[in-house]
Amino acid sequence: MNQELTTKQTNYQGFLFDIILYLTVMFLIRELYFTELPFIANGLLWSSATLIVAMWRMRVRSMTWKDLGLRKPESWLRTLLVTLGILVAIPILIILFQQISEMLSISLAADTSAEDAVAKFGDLKDNWGHFFAIIPFILIQSALEELLDRGFLITWLEKLFSKTGFATLIAVLLQALIFGFRHSYDISERSITVAIIGLVMGIAYVKFGRNLWPLIIAHCVLNTASMLGKV
Repeated sequence: MNQELTTKQTNYQGFLFDIILYLTVMFLIRELYFTELPFIANGLLWSSATLIVAMWRMRVRSMTWKDLGLRKPESWLRTLLVTLGILVAIPILIILFQQISEMLSISLAADTSAEDAVAKFGDLKDNWGHFFAIIPFILIQSALEELLDRGFLITWLEKLFSKTGFATLIAVLLQALIFGFRHSYDISERSITVAIIGLVMGIAYVKFGRNLWPLIIAHCVLNTASMLGKV
């Protein structure tokens, strides 16, 4: 009995260490910015560094990406239906949030992501060559965010809070908050909108077989549509 208790405590401490290390690298690596490289290259560098940490801790815990959901779906039709559900739910919830904010007169910092896009990605207006040059990197980044923010972080947070009866709920909510905050480092319309996206993705992950493909496809579609809107 004492040995079993010690093992559980060790596992808890291990996952706590993993999450602290993971989040520390995730946020601190963003302080490293190479001005001679475009923003998207820096973004991929940040995600790659975080990915290395995640893969290291996965190896320590004898887990693979297949365990976290990067596997062939049992049904591609179901995968597409889940993807479609995600793409429908996200704008509905964002519009609902905006309406509630207006009704309650909640004052939030404005979403300046559209204005920031030019500085980050260059002027895409009528520039299809530049669009097609950067879109592969946008898709890679989209996939990496689902691997890390949903696959890894939700699973590790669940392990951390496994002693509670609502570990999954905590994991889904926390990863959404972290996802939103990481995109703007404040409490603004932008961070809440991104958190809503993370929340929908997290719910879809845990409710529909923990397969990452619907999330990856939906994320790629959302980011591609966003970039298309700037051309």
